Amino acid sequence: MKPNTPNTPRKPKLRIAAVALAAALAVPALTSCDTIATAMDCANTAVAIADSVGDLQQAVSNAGNSIQDTQNALDQIDANMQKIKDTTGNADLGKAVDSLSTAVKNVRTAVDNGDATPDVKPVADAAAEISKVCTPG
Repeated sequence: MKPNTPNTPRKPKLRIAAVALAAALAVPALTSCDTIATAMDCANTAVAIADSVGDLQQAVSNAGNSIQDTQNALDQIDANMQKIKDTTGNADLGKAVDSLSTAVKNVRTAVDNGDATPDVKPVADAAAEISKVCTPG
């Protein structure tokens, strides 16, 4: 009688079961990491938008110096909004980004029409909403 014969067929089955279990455990972990990475990207981009809004407010308050500074700040906000659009499918975040986009367009229109000190409060409010949506918890 061979002592290892009963165990031999079980080893491959145990190995397959162990691999299947490891894979099953890894999928939620990877999904969780992806969710965390997306949230971090969102939060980092929200911070960048907030910085750009600060630049916009500064540019508008110094409008006599350069309208181009206002345009540059608006361009930076647009670029950061695009990053968020590319990295998330969150409906609440989509609404906040749409609000910010509308506010930025309104400021651009005002500047294009010669308003050296457009109302940027709606831009700041929309950026705050993005920060709120992007903040985990």
